[in-house]
Amino acid sequence: MNVDLAFFVKGILLGLSIAAPVGPIGVLCIRRTIAYGFFAGLAGGLGTALADAFYAALAAFGFSAVLGDMISGNPWFRIAGAAFLFWLGWKTWNAGPAEREAKVSARTLAGTFVATFALTLANPSTIATFAALFLAMGLGDTGGSHDAGVALVAGVFSGSLLWWIVLSTAVVAVRERLGARAMVMINRGAGALLIGFGLWVVAGIL
Repeated sequence: MNVDLAFFVKGILLGLSIAAPVGPIGVLCIRRTIAYGFFAGLAGGLGTALADAFYAALAAFGFSAVLGDMISGNPWFRIAGAAFLFWLGWKTWNAGPAEREAKVSARTLAGTFVATFALTLANPSTIATFAALFLAMGLGDTGGSHDAGVALVAGVFSGSLLWWIVLSTAVVAVRERLGARAMVMINRGAGALLIGFGLWVVAGIL
């Protein structure tokens, strides 16, 4: 597989795993979709996806420029990242559905987009999660390739946005029938994916 394409595919998987857990922003997008339709949910998802891509760019180019050689040459960074993935996966698996949507007053598509973008940027756990994921998967070393870094960020954006498209489509299809159990199953799927990433990292170290 082409190196840049490989980074793009990994970015898609990262974007999906970051976006899938149903927290307050997920509840907001679900409820906006129920109330106002597909494009309302998509507008919120687009804001979140752009914020995810922003943090991915910070992690990708920051690690490549500053920590690339140290990360690629020291397996302990990947072991630490794998441990965090297991913890995050376990926490996500056991998380219940958020009881309330994120507090946003915007009613228009543009307002929803801006609000979810700002809320995602304001979440300090987002950058920590991206940092751990990049460390664990050895993605801090892009071989000095600007194109690889761009491909990775584009993949994160695409994966995150893909999740919100799928979620908005599903909510439109089921509307009021989407309850707490569905949100729990989504969280468990995301948790299993994060734990799977951790197992993949451990297998690569052994």
